[in-house]
Amino acid sequence: MSSSDQVNAIANVNSDEALETQEWLDALEAVLDREGPQRAHYLLEQLIDLARRSGAHIPFSPNTAYVNTIPPGLEPAHPGNLILEERIRSYVRWNAMVMVVRANRHHPADGGDLGGHIASFASLATMIGCGQNHFWHGETENHGGDLVYFQGHSSPGMYGRAYLEGRLTEDQLNNFRQETGGKGLSSYPHPKLMPEFWQFPTVSMGLGPLMAIYQARFLKYLHARGIADTSKRKVWVFCGDGEMDEPESLGAIGLAAREKLDNLIFVVNCNLQRLDGPVRGNGKIIQELEGDFRGSGWNVIKLIWGGYWDPLFARDKEGILRRIMEESVDGEYQAYKAHDGKFVREQFFGKHPKLLEMVSRMSDEDVWRLNRGGHDPHKVYAAFASANEHRGQPTVILAKTIKGYGMGHVGQAKNPTHQQKKLDMDAVREFRDRFNIPIPDDKLEDLPYFKPADDSPEMKYLHERRNALGGYLPKRRTKADEHLKAPALEAFKAVLEPTAEGREISTTQAFVRVLNQILRDKELAPRVVPVLVDESRTFGMEGLFRQIGIYAPEGQKYTPVDKDQVMYYREAADGQLLQEGINEAGGFSSWLAAATSYSTNNRIMIPFYIYYSMFGFQRVGDLAWAAGDMQARGFLLGGTAGRTTLNGEGLQHEDGHSHIQSSLIPNCVSYDPSFAHEIAVIIRDGLRRMIENQENVFYYITVMNENYPQPGFNPDDEEGILRGMYKFKSAGKGKLRVQLMGSGTILREVLAAQELLESDWGVASDLWSVTSFTELRRDGLDCERHSLLNPQDTQAPLPYVTRQLESAPGPIVISTDYIKAYGDQIRPFIPKGRTLKVLGTDGFGRSDFRSKLREHFEINRHFVVLAALRGLVEDGQLPVAKVVEAIKKYGIDPNKANPHHA
Repeated sequence: MSSSDQVNAIANVNSDEALETQEWLDALEAVLDREGPQRAHYLLEQLIDLARRSGAHIPFSPNTAYVNTIPPGLEPAHPGNLILEERIRSYVRWNAMVMVVRANRHHPADGGDLGGHIASFASLATMIGCGQNHFWHGETENHGGDLVYFQGHSSPGMYGRAYLEGRLTEDQLNNFRQETGGKGLSSYPHPKLMPEFWQFPTVSMGLGPLMAIYQARFLKYLHARGIADTSKRKVWVFCGDGEMDEPESLGAIGLAAREKLDNLIFVVNCNLQRLDGPVRGNGKIIQELEGDFRGSGWNVIKLIWGGYWDPLFARDKEGILRRIMEESVDGEYQAYKAHDGKFVREQFFGKHPKLLEMVSRMSDEDVWRLNRGGHDPHKVYAAFASANEHRGQPTVILAKTIKGYGMGHVGQAKNPTHQQKKLDMDAVREFRDRFNIPIPDDKLEDLPYFKPADDSPEMKYLHERRNALGGYLPKRRTKADEHLKAPALEAFKAVLEPTAEGREISTTQAFVRVLNQILRDKELAPRVVPVLVDESRTFGMEGLFRQIGIYAPEGQKYTPVDKDQVMYYREAADGQLLQEGINEAGGFSSWLAAATSYSTNNRIMIPFYIYYSMFGFQRVGDLAWAAGDMQARGFLLGGTAGRTTLNGEGLQHEDGHSHIQSSLIPNCVSYDPSFAHEIAVIIRDGLRRMIENQENVFYYITVMNENYPQPGFNPDDEEGILRGMYKFKSAGKGKLRVQLMGSGTILREVLAAQELLESDWGVASDLWSVTSFTELRRDGLDCERHSLLNPQDTQAPLPYVTRQLESAPGPIVISTDYIKAYGDQIRPFIPKGRTLKVLGTDGFGRSDFRSKLREHFEINRHFVVLAALRGLVEDGQLPVAKVVEAIKKYGIDPNKANPHHA
């Protein structure tokens, strides 16, 4: 065959293939036209399945073309007044910008700038306006209200809108980021700082998306259990595309799909920039995120191009425009909007001569006007409506926007845009003109806010839309309307009495008994939310599986392998226990949703999250801080706490510092109880404070797995248990006397030391059970502050620990299972002139038996005795030879390596 014949043959083959391809495409179009996309999708899936079963390798691709998911022909008509909405949006933009720029006018006497962000809201304004005007419900009698997690850096825009609504004053806007006087506005969404405004703290990147997923799941949980009708409610979450790099942002999207959270809508603001530069300069963040979410089972809506592109797409018969869009990377897309129409013509359309021809009749201004989807109100409404109506899956809207949209020459799409907080007058004038703000030139220097007259069409429309949707957002409830009562302490009789002869239990077992007692309370039981992360059997809580069931939206579709056992693994659609798997961040997020339910759902819940204490504050400390900000109310139980209690586990499991971390959160009330009756007293008081009085505190309680006899409750000790310390036992009558203090299981070592001091050295002692060094310190700091500010007060209160110890003579020895800093917190409040020795477990943990670990960390009974004797020496009551004698007597090696060093 000649070469020309070969060419003709190939051409014929290619022609045949092209014809066959077109026939398949025509057939697909016919199905789409006559039977709809669902039928077409079914047929395609069947074809792929057949090909794979026949041995063909057809790789999965979670990506679709780089165009809008909703084509123009399927977009619903926008129901609002677009002209009025645009004006309102422009006024909000202006007020947000003015507020930030005013806050950053140079104030050298006050230490310079306050900071602030304009660019993020500038990219979000159209979408937030659409949600406010058409989708987000306020709380009404028939609707619990939608929950919106606003992107943290967009807060200026929310303040700008609230000012128009009459919810914030000009004086408040003038005090943006100036909060200490009590009338300022917080830099970001902070419920603690603005308790009737912000619902969720979202500026700690990644926490908003994570918390929102578990919040949406908790709404389903409440509905399934019949506690609240949440069927109409949605959770909307605004995230930045750069924020999606945080592991927490994507960490739970699988759960959202698995549990079919169709009440959840993510809106990822893809302005292509993070703080320092492009998110994916060499790639496409929208395509990447589409793969992540679609692959995880989400409904994905891409909102990339605005309506000005539609005529060009219609003329793109050869697909060249789409191909160039596909090939261009985000670094280029950022540059297109950082320059002008001429640049876009040359750099984008200039990639192919037919594209240049396509825009040849368009001016540079027309080219520059080609908009992105997130700034087109028609496209935004279509995407939001589709997401709002979708069922069976969570939805993510990937919206392409411009960072610093409308900020002109100083900021739009430039790398420093995120930090932009000052505008020169040319930029202010450009901003005014861009958004048609009716401020004359002679007033620009004053940077006035703009608010139309109350009877203007814009203001009437603004209020009409929110009234139609049930009220204004964001808005936060500070207290639930309902009233629950804490049980009497006597209800926990089972753990208040001494254990029977020969019986021993741990404080973990005591907690489980307390929890079971609360579950017998008819009023409180339905509100209890146990949260576990795959350690139920570790904590002896597997009995709850059958008793209250594990929440599973689809029930239990299988017969558990342990069905023949009393405590078998039972899942149920109305189950009460939340089993999060090996997932501390998820467990904490579920606890957070329940702990703030009084605010978000007007339902008081009682969450108990129990976990390995080492995997609590250390692993999810940022979420714990958010709990403080959100005014959470509930119980955190750090199980098998302490550095020597969890024998056999080693360095990564042994907790010696969680109480230091919990002490950093002002509204976290922390306890390290030693005995069952202390657990009961503390939890009962927590119920009183949090569910009965609705105080904004949450509790962290450490519990251990070491079994020992329980001494029972003395009613006279209740105040001391709650204040932080009480005298547990006095021993000996000798002239020499010391004060011994301990907490948790180490109190048992201190008890043994008390006996050794009396029997071996003739030293008497008072032993104090310290339930909370943290609470003692806080009380001491309060008293210290009072004295500082009231020097004339001769009756100033003394710290509680001072009052307890001032009449108890002798040196003081503290021993805990935590680093020395925990016990050392009360040093400033020890009575003057008293010797204090603090023992602790500084250093890395080890794996061994408890007795060996306590010897290793030098906190066991022998070291308590040694510290007490040393204290007596320093007080001049014993010769130093007694300490040397004790070292020999107890076989202590003074030359061993220091365990408290690395």
